[in-house]
Amino acid sequence: MKIQQTHAGEQAQAARALAPLAVDVAVPLAVYYLAHQGFGLDLVASLALSSVVPAVRTVGGAVRNRTVNGLAGLMLAVNAAGIALGFVAGDPRLMIAKDSGISSVIGLSILVSAFGAKPLMSAGLKPFLTRGDAAREAAWDRLRAGSARFCGLERRFSALWGCALLAECAARIVGAYTVPVETMAWLGTVMLVAAIGIGAVVGGGASEPMKEMVDAEARAPQERETAAPAAPAAPAAIAA
Repeated sequence: MKIQQTHAGEQAQAARALAPLAVDVAVPLAVYYLAHQGFGLDLVASLALSSVVPAVRTVGGAVRNRTVNGLAGLMLAVNAAGIALGFVAGDPRLMIAKDSGISSVIGLSILVSAFGAKPLMSAGLKPFLTRGDAAREAAWDRLRAGSARFCGLERRFSALWGCALLAECAARIVGAYTVPVETMAWLGTVMLVAAIGIGAVVGGGASEPMKEMVDAEARAPQERETAAPAAPAAPAAIAA
């Protein structure tokens, strides 16, 4: 029974940690596909509807906390780019090439954020490495505040993902004008999946050392307590 309660508690902690990621990314995507595929709304209207939550989160964070919600802002920028590209019309090759515009916005935003204070990919990486555990989250925060190596790995993780997505964007544009249209109709999806796979593989070179550092830092307080010598016993009172 105790093991089941512990497991349930860990699942609840992980769910709370991933909640912001779900609100900022999953909800807008769900709204878009429901409006576009489910209710048959056009591209622009569907993207506009899916922008409501990111817009509220972005503005709310800026007003309430004086901070910018990175993921919500990114989704808002992606939707704005999608709406702008929705008015682009032309030959089939141009229509294929314009799809790379979304990837370029995402990739460039992630890459630029790697050189700032809050790399965008950390919003998804932190919940997976800490798993909603309070000790691991505190370890992450301590490392981020005091470890240059940890911060460097954090920036590298976002930079690698940004480069992978930008490379996919460039490859899709080249393919749109050099590969037969019938081939690019399915090859574009393959390129995107390959870019995500490459990002996951090369990103592991940064995330795995980060995980080891979080594990070690989370254990450190317990190990210090265990290693601390016991306080010497008070001397016995001398009988008069």
